[in-house]
Amino acid sequence: MYNRGMIELQRCNDQEQWDDYALENGAHPLQLWGWGQLKGAHGWSVDRFLAYDHDERVVGGAQVLTRKLPMPLRAFSYIPRGPLGEEGSRDELLNALAENVKREYHAVVLSVEPDATEFVIPEGWIKSKNRVLPARTIILDLQKSESDLLTDMVKKTRQYIRKSAAEAIHIKQVRSQEELEMCLDVYRQTSERAKFGLHDDRYYKDVFNIMGDHSPIFAAYVDDQPIAFLWLAVSADTAFELYGGMNDLGQQLRANYALKWHAIRKCKEWGLSRYDFGGLIGEGVTTFKKGWTIDETELAGTFDKPLSSLYPVWSNGLPAAKTVVRKIKSLRK
Repeated sequence: MYNRGMIELQRCNDQEQWDDYALENGAHPLQLWGWGQLKGAHGWSVDRFLAYDHDERVVGGAQVLTRKLPMPLRAFSYIPRGPLGEEGSRDELLNALAENVKREYHAVVLSVEPDATEFVIPEGWIKSKNRVLPARTIILDLQKSESDLLTDMVKKTRQYIRKSAAEAIHIKQVRSQEELEMCLDVYRQTSERAKFGLHDDRYYKDVFNIMGDHSPIFAAYVDDQPIAFLWLAVSADTAFELYGGMNDLGQQLRANYALKWHAIRKCKEWGLSRYDFGGLIGEGVTTFKKGWTIDETELAGTFDKPLSSLYPVWSNGLPAAKTVVRKIKSLRK
């Protein structure tokens, strides 16, 4: 427990309490309980804290993920697309969280990637050289009408939506483990063609089972076989693209156009207000995504609270460390 200044920090171990607060306060899907539970099953430590003011009113919160690092760095702590709560309590909340991860995990740094385009850097924090999630993305305003969303697209995107929708494609939400397995087969084909790495199947099955309704999958089918899929994480306000792929027939029919438009319309129907394309990385995928709107979004970025004299080693060595990790993973496949 942290109790200094204007807030008292308390650990939250109740899923219903956490998600109720998160969903009522504009949380990104990566701040939901299920996302932390998923990460906790795959090598991360997960802590969720609520901040109370002197009137015992909740004024903020954050789900903090921590990963062990090789000695002497000890640990890396991270707040994905958070924190939550009132702007006036944010700096004190972040500093309290930094004290906690330094004390409990001896973390070399606490990194935060806010779900916002602007972020006033608290004293003692710095703009990071590194990132976990891309800051450059597309975020559609789902409060716009469908006709306005279509108008914002480039002409070719509208044409391909119509053409792919006219093919013998059936789009539906994935509900069963069997349907998930077929989508994962499409994902493996996509990975081989585009030459990117994947988690093992267990990870994706855990996303499906743990996140539940907060992580819908939509798939395009021909003759009862999926040719493309799109996997989201959703909160009360925001949809965030996690994964997606197509096989050769999906590419031929441009199924990703009809599929994405279906997902966007479904999220709008559910009452969500934002649809985040999950970042602009990779030339071909970026070109595809940029066709959906005239505007790009540049989120504030990544910010660090250095917690150790070894922080420069972490900050400067991270790109090289990521390369080593990728090489190690490739040897395990």
